[in-house]
Amino acid sequence: MAPSPEQVTAALATVNDPEIRRPITELGMVKSVDISPDGVVRVGVYLTVAGCPLKDTITRDITGAVSRLDGVSRVHVDMDVMSAEQRKELQTKLRGDRGPEKEIPFSRPGSLTRVFAVASGKGGVGKSSVTVNLAAAMASQGLKVGVLDADIYGHSVPRMLGVSERPTKVEDMIMPPVAHDIKVISVGMFKPEGNTPVVWRGPMLDRALYQFLTDVFWGDLDVLLMDLPPGTGDIAISVAQRLPTAEILVVTTPQQAAAEVAERAGSIAAQTHQQIAGVIENMAWLPCPHCDERISVFGEGGGQFVADALTRTLGSRVPLLGQVPIDMRLREGGDEGKPLVLTDPEAPAAAELRRIAAGLGRKPTGLKGLKLDISPVKH
Repeated sequence: MAPSPEQVTAALATVNDPEIRRPITELGMVKSVDISPDGVVRVGVYLTVAGCPLKDTITRDITGAVSRLDGVSRVHVDMDVMSAEQRKELQTKLRGDRGPEKEIPFSRPGSLTRVFAVASGKGGVGKSSVTVNLAAAMASQGLKVGVLDADIYGHSVPRMLGVSERPTKVEDMIMPPVAHDIKVISVGMFKPEGNTPVVWRGPMLDRALYQFLTDVFWGDLDVLLMDLPPGTGDIAISVAQRLPTAEILVVTTPQQAAAEVAERAGSIAAQTHQQIAGVIENMAWLPCPHCDERISVFGEGGGQFVADALTRTLGSRVPLLGQVPIDMRLREGGDEGKPLVLTDPEAPAAAELRRIAAGLGRKPTGLKGLKLDISPVKH
């Protein structure tokens, strides 16, 4: 006996759009459902744009969900494209029926998304690698995570997360690609083919950051990690202005020269009145391959030096969140788009990053700072 239309619709409600991460029934993407007496089910689906890069994924997921129903002999999926009016309706729905106005969702009163701006004083300390692995660890721990690659000149996050597809546009909204359950956006996704440099000055950098924060559909994230360029230049200042509630994560290596520069990068919080979530010491030591000794390749104490110096500067405690040992697989995973915290979560470096991520990703339990839409009742 063929399934009923209600049964097919219920099965389709379990299929999420791979970019928006919501049921296709909720998004108005189901155009039609036709069921023949012999159990052949034909599902019509609206794609957001022609040539949607994930249409094969949508077809596969629909076929799998409907095929599991009793009485289904075959599933056909027919693709159509939303009209301009339908895309505008979708855009309005995704923005909470507030219309197409542009705003930074993470700066709204009551936003529950924790935003971490990952900073360093200089390049080469593994800031992007730390960002990517923290994001992957948080996602594997059940959090909804996004990564904004704000290192415009030195963007490397797409490679490190194995993202090759480009974002999809729905009207003036940008649907970010998803990798390892992480939503990702980077200027590298909008460049022409090849390794061409980005040659922009301050106003263009600020505009790019603003567009990534307003035009990208991030959804209801628990955590947004922003990979900042080294130093205290235009992007760091723009983040402080656009997202004053963003917490700064300072990444350094143990040697004194790197620690002193990292201290300057973190001290920007004294002028921008941002909070520093803590310091992460990367490349802390190399485990000896022949014994249990730790080899201090880059010296010792840099992370604690930065944490103590920032504590004195800001007048409030800045913790050393962790010390990540050197592991060649951390670099190899970045080149291959496979974060070490996922491929070998028990490796010492991965275990430390996962521990740090668990602490950072812990949701606040109080209502402090939240705006409650409550009005007093008059008797």
